[in-house]
Amino acid sequence: MRKITSVFSLLTILLIINPFNAGAQFEKKKLAGSWLGTLEIGAIRLRIVFNLTLTQTDSLTATLDSPDQNAKNIPLGKVTATSDSLRIEAPLLNGRYAGRIVSDTTITGTWSQSGQTFPLNIRKLPERFSLTRPQEPQPPFPYRTEEVTIPNMKFNIYLSGTLTLPEGEGPFPAAILITGSGPQNRDEAIMGHKPFLVLADYLTRNGIAVLRYDDRGVGKSQGVYAEATTADLATDAEAAFEFLKNHKNINPSAIGLIGHSEGGLIACITAASNPGVAFIVSLAGPGVKGEDILFRQQADISRLSGVKEATIKQNSEINRKLYNIVKKETDDFAAEEKVMATYAKLLKKQKKSPQEIDDLVLQLQNSFGAAAYPWFRYFLTADPAQFWKKVKCPVLALNGDKDTQIAADVNLPAIENALRTGGNNSVKSVKFPGLNHLFQHCKTGLPAEYGQIEETMSPEVLKTIASWIRSLN
Repeated sequence: MRKITSVFSLLTILLIINPFNAGAQFEKKKLAGSWLGTLEIGAIRLRIVFNLTLTQTDSLTATLDSPDQNAKNIPLGKVTATSDSLRIEAPLLNGRYAGRIVSDTTITGTWSQSGQTFPLNIRKLPERFSLTRPQEPQPPFPYRTEEVTIPNMKFNIYLSGTLTLPEGEGPFPAAILITGSGPQNRDEAIMGHKPFLVLADYLTRNGIAVLRYDDRGVGKSQGVYAEATTADLATDAEAAFEFLKNHKNINPSAIGLIGHSEGGLIACITAASNPGVAFIVSLAGPGVKGEDILFRQQADISRLSGVKEATIKQNSEINRKLYNIVKKETDDFAAEEKVMATYAKLLKKQKKSPQEIDDLVLQLQNSFGAAAYPWFRYFLTADPAQFWKKVKCPVLALNGDKDTQIAADVNLPAIENALRTGGNNSVKSVKFPGLNHLFQHCKTGLPAEYGQIEETMSPEVLKTIASWIRSLN
């Protein structure tokens, strides 16, 4: 969800390196190369790679890769190496790495950023780090690709996307892919994976045209993502639908929506007011209010991460108080002020020191400030059931039983019940065993696993989606 996405954005800002063993030419040469470590923050694990290069002037320079965030060659600042330490400044990221050289292949240290410090031990790699993503398609492709521009006249912006068309003239059935929460590109790139690229490739190879687009304010798309609510983003999906209706190779009566996570909510909002939508595929989409989703998400992830039940309950009570402020106070800046003041009081009751309180309040403000409140207020209060009841097209609702972000046992029944209550019996729901929120085979379902898993999307899920859509036509 968006909270997780904001953590990802925060971590992309870190960079520091401290050289080990020496100031001599020989020792500096030993430091040259790629060093891999993992940052752990709660249930989130991000791999960080420092690439050190020895220059002709006998000094070290560094760049940083964050492979799980698709970030490469981020320039770092001054690199300082002593006989037993390595230090790397990262001014662009407001960060710093400080490490102690244990051996030629091991450095123990910390990464500091924006007032926070995290353990970060790194080890030298035999060669530069590269991700293994066996499902990621490579050219040449057995289909056509068009770069397209989609007008959203309600917001006077243009979205940029990719349309993939099967071989032949068509007209083809088509699917519009709608990303989950947080600013996403057209591939829905996350943790080194490109789920929408894999999905679009599979569907197009199976005779279904696919349109995927950069979220507003992302990539080549215009607009400001931070100012948009879920309802605003639904107008982008509507614009994509209208664009496809006028494409000569697309069957206008066979255009559907495939939404992942929050994208599932966007899909049902769009279809609830547009009877022309031919189908919906909900990929771990919500069936209950965002507030309920977050409480369950926080509990599930915390429990699997080893957090004590008393702490889970305490955190839930804190969040409930803060959420209530956001829901009731419609002035975003006033709401932010009340949230931070309330949080500080609750931390004081927990006997936190003044410094701890200041640090925690600043951390919350950096990740959950007033700018996020319009989206968050809508997400907390919007009831997906009210939209699902108005959807009249066929719906395929999918979830993994190890999804810790949108729990299958709550949301799948809620979607199905809402549709049937509204008189729509054309619904099929499937809970896949052993799959997480990204529909990867996993061990725990924790977000920390996403980037470590080589699989991008279960072949069984891909096959289920394609077969179901083809059965409609």
